[in-house]
Amino acid sequence: MRIMISADMEGVTGVTCSADVTVGSEQWQRFRPIFTEDVNACVAGLYAGGAAEVVINEAHSSQRNLLLERLDPRVSMLTGKHKPLSMMEGIDTVPDGVVFLGYHAAAGADGVLAHTYLENQITGVWLDGVRASEGRLNAALAAEYGVPVILVTGDDKCCADAEDYFPSAAKAIVKTCVSRYAAICLPPARSAEVITEAARAGMAAAGTGARTGSAHEIEVEFDASHLAAAAALIPTVQRRATNRIGFESASMTEAMQTFKVVTQVASGAVDGIYG
Repeated sequence: MRIMISADMEGVTGVTCSADVTVGSEQWQRFRPIFTEDVNACVAGLYAGGAAEVVINEAHSSQRNLLLERLDPRVSMLTGKHKPLSMMEGIDTVPDGVVFLGYHAAAGADGVLAHTYLENQITGVWLDGVRASEGRLNAALAAEYGVPVILVTGDDKCCADAEDYFPSAAKAIVKTCVSRYAAICLPPARSAEVITEAARAGMAAAGTGARTGSAHEIEVEFDASHLAAAAALIPTVQRRATNRIGFESASMTEAMQTFKVVTQVASGAVDGIYG
C-alpha cells in the first residue's frame, strides 16, 4: 500500500494565529518541529496499519516548512513550490490513499485560521453549489483518480467538515476551536497518540477508491471588487456579481488548475493594506 500525505500547517497541533504559520517568523520556527512531529505520528500509524510506502507533499505556503532531517527515515518528501497540482501534486500517480494532515475549515466558516487558499481576500468558495474548504476541493480531485481520503487531521471544525465531504475517512481532532485565533489544544505528545491511532485505523480504507470523474463548477467570492475584475480576465472565468466570479470545467483536475490561476491573479492584484 502506497499512501500520500498532503501536509498543511494551519491545522497542526497548537497553531492558533498567523505568526505560527508565517514563513520567517519566530513562531513559525517554533512550530516547524511540531508540524514535523504531527507528520511523524501519522507516518507511524500508517505503517502500523500496513502501509509499505509513504510520500509527503508539503502543502503550506512556501511548501518548505517540514524539517526533512527530523522526518521518519522510511518516507520521502516532495517539497517546494510551483507544482502543477499544488497541495495534491502526486495524486495522479494514484496512491492507495491520501491523508489531509493539518487541514482547516473553509473561508467564511468557523474554524482556527479558516480560509480557502488565500488567507483573507477570499470570503467564500463553492464547489457545485456547496461551500468548499481546501479539503472538499482536494477530496473531489482525489475522487477523480479513484483515491480515497483515509484520514483528516485538524481542529474540530475541520473534522466536522470532512465528515460531510468524506464521512468514511478517519478523523483526528488535535484542537477545539474557540475562535479564529484561539483553540483548546492538546500537547504534542497527546495529539501524536490521537493522530497515530487514527492513521492506523484509516489504513483499513486504503485501496477502496473508485474513479468518479465529472464536470464541475467553482465560484469564488472576494472581499473587494477589483479582485473579481482581475480574475475575470482569465479565459473561461466569468464575473457573476460585483465580488464574485465563476467558471465551469470538464474535470476536477482542470477546475483546480483554473482555480490556482484565479488565486494567483487575485493575489497579484492586492495593493497594500487596502487589499
